[in-house]
Amino acid sequence: MKEKLFSFGDNFWIENDAGRRAYKVNGKVLRIRDTLDIEDPQGRILVKIQSKLITIKDQIKLDRVGAPGAVVKKDMINIVRDHMVMKMDQGPDIDIRGNLFDHEYTFTRGRDKVAEVSKKWFRLRDTDGVQIQPGEDEVLFLAATVAVDQLFSDVV
Repeated sequence: MKEKLFSFGDNFWIENDAGRRAYKVNGKVLRIRDTLDIEDPQGRILVKIQSKLITIKDQIKLDRVGAPGAVVKKDMINIVRDHMVMKMDQGPDIDIRGNLFDHEYTFTRGRDKVAEVSKKWFRLRDTDGVQIQPGEDEVLFLAATVAVDQLFSDVV
C-alpha cells in the first residue's frame, strides 16, 4: 500500500505484488464521521471504513459489502500500544500485535498467523507490504490495515 503524504481526502491506491492497481482507498471529506471506501478499479465499493469522531473507546467499523465485516478496536489501556483486536461479525476475533508505530505487525487467529504487515520489505517511504494467507478475505484485511493506520496515527 502506498499513501501519498498530501493526498486530498486520503485517496490512494493499493497495488498487488506485480505493481498493478488492485484497490482504491477513497476518502470522503467534510463528513460528520471519518469515512474511507475501498473500491475495486471500476469504482465499486467493497468495504466502508467508518469511525465516529467522538467515541469512548477508539474503534473503526469495517462494513464489508455483501459479506461479514468487522470492527478494529484499540486497547483501552495499553502503555506500549502494541495490541489491537479485530472483532469479526462472524467467526473468531483476530489479534493484531507488533510494532504498530513502525508498521511491523501480524494478524493472528488463535495461534495461526493470517496476515502480516511490514514496512521493511520496501525502500519507499509510506509503503507497507501486506501479506495475506490464501483463503482469507483479502479486502477485509487490507481495510483492517488501513484502520490500524488511522487509529494509530490519531495517537501519535
